[in-house]
Amino acid sequence: MTIAHGTILGGLSTLPDLDRGLEAYRDVLGLELVEEGEVADSVAASWGCRGNGGSRYAVLRPPSGVPCWFRLVEQPEHPDFRPTRTYGWAAFETSVEDVWHWPDALPPDLFRIVGPPKQLENIEPAFIPMQALGPGRELIYLNQVLSDLPDTDLPRAASPVDRIFIVVLATPDRERSTAWYVERMGLARGNDYTLPYSMINDAFALPPETLTTITMVSHCRMPIVEVDDYPFEASQRPRHDAMLPPGNALVTLAVENLDACDCDWIAPPSERDGALYEGRRAACTLGAAGELVECVEVGP
Repeated sequence: MTIAHGTILGGLSTLPDLDRGLEAYRDVLGLELVEEGEVADSVAASWGCRGNGGSRYAVLRPPSGVPCWFRLVEQPEHPDFRPTRTYGWAAFETSVEDVWHWPDALPPDLFRIVGPPKQLENIEPAFIPMQALGPGRELIYLNQVLSDLPDTDLPRAASPVDRIFIVVLATPDRERSTAWYVERMGLARGNDYTLPYSMINDAFALPPETLTTITMVSHCRMPIVEVDDYPFEASQRPRHDAMLPPGNALVTLAVENLDACDCDWIAPPSERDGALYEGRRAACTLGAAGELVECVEVGP
């Protein structure tokens, strides 16, 4: 299978209890468990998170078999972490077959619905989003795709929960973060959208009509990163020393050639085995908002 440059290969979330994470992602969302074990010291070092060496982890994949992996890493909960109020990876948007199925199907002890399904305002009704916090307070969008946008192809789900097709970045400087992906990773700036963003307005107690501008980063007609302007009240994400950020922690992107990326790698690129890597070279860097971006080399 050919994997295009910029494809989202995975999203990594942290949570305090891996067993509850498996209940949520495998037993409720229906993802398939493909690997579990302990994070290798070399992998933790490549993330700049040596404290995660030996942490329990699991890797899951949609039943459709698309090249996208959901990774869960167990680490202690951080008492000061508040979702959607800090910079970094804010959410992973997944495609689902039937968004209206999920409000009643998510057990409240594993998921907290923070945005029920609704049509978006000031934007074409290309998909119906729904948002929920998982057992690590990671934010997941469950989006039912209805149609493509004029300049963007949106993937239809081929299983009840399918691939991550957009990752949401919260940043203090939208233009700088967008330029980072364009200049460092050879991606393209897409359209800007200005809309009342209920997730942000609710998180910061802003009037519901408050507008937020977002910018899409893409490759050809494939969406990748949604870069969101966050209010000045936002802050850096609290985290345990030498460990991954809490919640939505890390995103893995496919790149044609690691050597062509103008990135400062945390550790030199190296071949890695196991789910997601499959023997390919991989390396990790920090984006302009301090987000962890892991790149896996897939060739042209």
